Amino acid sequence: MERIDTALSKWDGNDELQKRLDRAKNALLESAYIIRFLDEHPNVTSEMVSTGLNKLYEYKKERENCDNCPGLERCPNLMQGYQPELYVDRKHLELRYHACSLKVQAEKQKQEQTLIQSLYIPKEVLSASFEQLDHGTDRMEASRATLHFAMNAKPGEDGNGLYLYGKFGVGKTYLMGAVANELKDRGIETFIIFAPDFFREMRQSISDGSFQEKLEAVKKAQVLILDDIGAETTSSWTRDDVLGAILQHRMLEKLPTLFTSNYDYDELERHLAYSDKGGTEELKAMRIMERIKHYTEAIMVKGENRRS
Repeated sequence: MERIDTALSKWDGNDELQKRLDRAKNALLESAYIIRFLDEHPNVTSEMVSTGLNKLYEYKKERENCDNCPGLERCPNLMQGYQPELYVDRKHLELRYHACSLKVQAEKQKQEQTLIQSLYIPKEVLSASFEQLDHGTDRMEASRATLHFAMNAKPGEDGNGLYLYGKFGVGKTYLMGAVANELKDRGIETFIIFAPDFFREMRQSISDGSFQEKLEAVKKAQVLILDDIGAETTSSWTRDDVLGAILQHRMLEKLPTLFTSNYDYDELERHLAYSDKGGTEELKAMRIMERIKHYTEAIMVKGENRRS
């Protein structure tokens, strides 16, 4: 359809041009978006419609773009990532724009990644999906369990998660990436955090004053994935004041936590029992593990190292 302003610029009294303009106007007024707006604003007059045709056209076109959204990066709207709102101001039709849900989510993720450097989604995980998974017998149980979680997770109602363990390179992180992408499609916020970097970052955050803010963000994520737990250098502080605080909050709020590790439950408990002060602290490690065991299902991921 020809733009209304283009048609107007060509108007020179010619009957054919007038007919084309009338057809364009009628087609515009038959749009479901415009009909809905006029129904909700019965005080809009014919004169206001005539003088606001450009605004009406822009509103219709941008809303159609949103309904056929190709994704934030390919958004064709005049203001990428923004949706139009049509309103009346002093007997004139006007437009204003608001960030769409994808834009809001992208900005939030950008802020979170600025806050927590170890919050990440590796390149190989960005496109992870259950449709592309190799559902061989080695990973069948893990594939089924992660898919079931992704399809049925209810943060705030059910705090149960998963604990995937196995040798290096068998695809544990990729499975979690598929979970995160599926949850994203369901509108569920997911943090994937590389545990060794996270604990190191938390220690450094004490000096810059961001410790509590980082801790709160991780504690309150709808779904938290701690990748490669057990690969970090253990200290009493990271175990009790960071990991323990996170798990305690998430347990009480019924927020699911998922883990990947090279260790099974018993091996992780021995790892957590190590004390940088010397000796072992088995009771404290046991308390952490009770929270993990009670709220996760342990699944061994088998197979060959896919990175070699």
